[in-house]
Amino acid sequence: MQIEPGFPTDARAAVRALRSSKIREVANAGMGQEDVLPFWFGEPDEATPGYVRAAAIAALEASQTFYTQTLGHPRLRTGVADYLSRLHQPIATDRIAITSSGTSALMLAVQALVSPGDRVVAVTPLWPNLVEMPKVLGAEVVTVPLSFASTGWALDLQCLLDALKPGTRALLVNAPNNPTGWTLARETQQAILDHCRRHGIWIVSDDVYERICYEGPCAPSFLDIAGETDRVISCNSFSKAWLMTGWRLGWIVVPPALLADIGKLIEYSTTCAPPFVQLAGLAALEQGESTIARTVDRLRRGRDHLAARLQAIAGIELAAPSGGAMYTFFRIDGVSDSLAFCKRLVAEGGLGLAPGMAFGPEGEGFLRWCYASSTERLDEGVRRLARYLEDTRPDHRGPHGH
Repeated sequence: MQIEPGFPTDARAAVRALRSSKIREVANAGMGQEDVLPFWFGEPDEATPGYVRAAAIAALEASQTFYTQTLGHPRLRTGVADYLSRLHQPIATDRIAITSSGTSALMLAVQALVSPGDRVVAVTPLWPNLVEMPKVLGAEVVTVPLSFASTGWALDLQCLLDALKPGTRALLVNAPNNPTGWTLARETQQAILDHCRRHGIWIVSDDVYERICYEGPCAPSFLDIAGETDRVISCNSFSKAWLMTGWRLGWIVVPPALLADIGKLIEYSTTCAPPFVQLAGLAALEQGESTIARTVDRLRRGRDHLAARLQAIAGIELAAPSGGAMYTFFRIDGVSDSLAFCKRLVAEGGLGLAPGMAFGPEGEGFLRWCYASSTERLDEGVRRLARYLEDTRPDHRGPHGH
């Protein structure tokens, strides 16, 4: 095309180099089509609980529509502190800021820590937003891949520690992990913390799935073992455990000395989270344990059901059911371009999955399926996948084969 004089083409090179979301690219090809069954986003198919919605409505009716404190509504900050103190160890309110989503919490952490040219290490495959955030600030991101086996995804601890060499600014880790479901063992977590303490490396932990854990009430957290002055930042969200993806509400836990700087960044980005949304979040914390228990039980059944159905299809390989999160990350024989495959699957098979390459080169050849759905919906998805494979691969035999 012809560029008119003055056309703004001079976006920063670091911004132009960012990866666009390949999950969104697939979703955009199928959203709004009634004949497409979507499992591409990390989102339950259930609505937010009524008591959360009622709290928001009551807050709106009480005119809770004005600016609130930058660090968050005092009642919600106290509520988060109490909640975390029950799960982990005592966490004071002066370490907590409320954010406009868990994504915002992660970006605030990166903005507070990372400068151009800094070295950041990330454990991958990983949600693409978290890998790209440091690049917005001009940092270099070095990845340490998990390994895939039928017994599950695993971390080579020594490989990670070798990558965390002196001079590294921060480690980005998400466990339970999106997309693999990998969860950190406590002894591994302690080894990472000890190493980062010795070398002055920050740990930024994306803890959004800590309650979506199938081996206990909460996944192991750095908040269990770190002191308040350790270089540890925990970012979390109301989205997953409380079925609140569209509410865009989260929090960040930092050392007390860093909180004022986080407040400045909030002021210059979002000003504050909406007060009526914050009061809905408070209701989630106060009344939501039964919701979390029911959700985890439902997800466990979905995880096991989907794994069994996929394993019955020839040519599909997946790890043993994971310890956390809400995804099955699997591969199909012959699929080397996961993005192209997912686009064809949407157009020709009416099924929406996330391409593994969206989570980094380590994920190429894999597909991510969010199983936060009813078994009936999962069954229909499996039928569509099996039918598509049969139609496009004459030698394929699955549940619908002969």
